[in-house]
Amino acid sequence: MIAISGLILAVASMSLIKALDGSETLVMGVGTAFMVVTAAIVLISKALSLPRPRMVSDLKGKVALVTGASRGIGKGIAIGLGQAQATVYITGRSEKALKEAAAEVDAAGGKGIAVVCDHSNDGSIKKLFEKIAREQPGGLDILVHNAYAGVAAIFNSDKLKFWERGGEWWDTINNVGLRSHFITSQHAIPLMLKGADKDHPRLIVVVSSVAGSISLFDVAYGVGKAAKDKLAKDMAWQLEEHNIAAVSLWPGAVKTEYVQDSILSADQGASGSSLGSSSGAMFSRGETPLYSGFAVAALARDKKVMSLTGKTLITEDVGERYNFREADGTKPNNFRSIKSNLVHMPGVARFVPRWIKVPKWVLAVMFNKF
Repeated sequence: MIAISGLILAVASMSLIKALDGSETLVMGVGTAFMVVTAAIVLISKALSLPRPRMVSDLKGKVALVTGASRGIGKGIAIGLGQAQATVYITGRSEKALKEAAAEVDAAGGKGIAVVCDHSNDGSIKKLFEKIAREQPGGLDILVHNAYAGVAAIFNSDKLKFWERGGEWWDTINNVGLRSHFITSQHAIPLMLKGADKDHPRLIVVVSSVAGSISLFDVAYGVGKAAKDKLAKDMAWQLEEHNIAAVSLWPGAVKTEYVQDSILSADQGASGSSLGSSSGAMFSRGETPLYSGFAVAALARDKKVMSLTGKTLITEDVGERYNFREADGTKPNNFRSIKSNLVHMPGVARFVPRWIKVPKWVLAVMFNKF
């Protein structure tokens, strides 16, 4: 009965938002009933939730690697781990930008180690891990896959269909990203096996996005994100017996430096971005890169993180599990939130509590391929 009610809630809510297109009166008429059903689902879900976290106070003595961390989400994650006092290796292609990011990790309370690495080159990845192995006899505790070279191509792309592009487009979008994550994992696992046990689990985080389950931006982009989610899930399957957790992390719309410069601070007509004003509105309500850093640091501090292995996690849900917010005390939007999806109906949105969300199992049903 609960399952049926929840499914009706999710489908009906989304249908009304689309179909009524601004007709607030009718939405308010049925909204109360939906909220009552959702409240019951939330209470029952909490009763059946995952084991409570068991947190260590900090990550002092822990060694992390964050790929693609000279800016954007990767830099935010590195700084978040630094705030938890971890030693953080950060990679990228710009030595200057890496040194600046490493200094910010130091300033946050950790130790930043900048390593120039071209993740499109397998030999460069190998040298990275040879360096870590020499310098860290205790191995590697945390691996964050964030390196990605397709951002500029996606944001500045023309609107060609996938069959109108050359084969090199696939490599542009997925070589540094999906492929490099696989190669990096192969090198990282032997270092992560050292010292991993039930009381000291290791953690792999694959930064992905909701584009792995919905059509967004481009075919190659979506396939790559879906494959990243699958990479995390299948690594978890083989690594669970070794006490290494692997999760996929979905940040929301993130206000990275690139987004700030190319979308939020520039006039859409002159910026060259093909994503349009709707993306500008989406990113304007987005989260900061540091919020992902708080999420990864919280996961790494949880001795019960193995209970999450193989799962796809949304940053805002991680924030609720571990009770953290943005640095300024605000909560970013959660795409599961009914309130967030009513942004164009402010009269209705103000009566809808933030905690009313589409249940995760409903998303699983909606995203299922069968």
